[in-house]
Amino acid sequence: MSSTWTDEELSRIGGATELQVASRRPDGTLRPYVTIWGVRSGPDVYIRSAYGPQNGWFRRASESESGRIRAGGIERDVTFAQLDGGSPVHRDIDAAYHAKYDSYGPKIVGSIVGPAAAAVTLQVLPG
Repeated sequence: MSSTWTDEELSRIGGATELQVASRRPDGTLRPYVTIWGVRSGPDVYIRSAYGPQNGWFRRASESESGRIRAGGIERDVTFAQLDGGSPVHRDIDAAYHAKYDSYGPKIVGSIVGPAAAAVTLQVLPG
């Protein structure tokens, strides 16, 4: 299996309104999928927790560092990598969330952009 996203995967994942994420339990089985928002920024896929670091799916994905996603007809094993909160890529991720989800209103988009969102961002890497 490839360790990079294909152009088709990026296009389909990036074009999907929602993404489903399931983290792996210690025994290797998948937890139930949770539907969230995710974005493509350049050649990468990112997800953020709208409800902070204690949100169940985010905490479990951060701890396990592996799982599976489904979006746009793509289903793929993945790893989850935390980003440095000071990384300049967060500006691009914010812009991607605004471009994709601003039509849902400023309150909900505001929960997944800005400085606080940097701490709850995971890069989704193909497994």
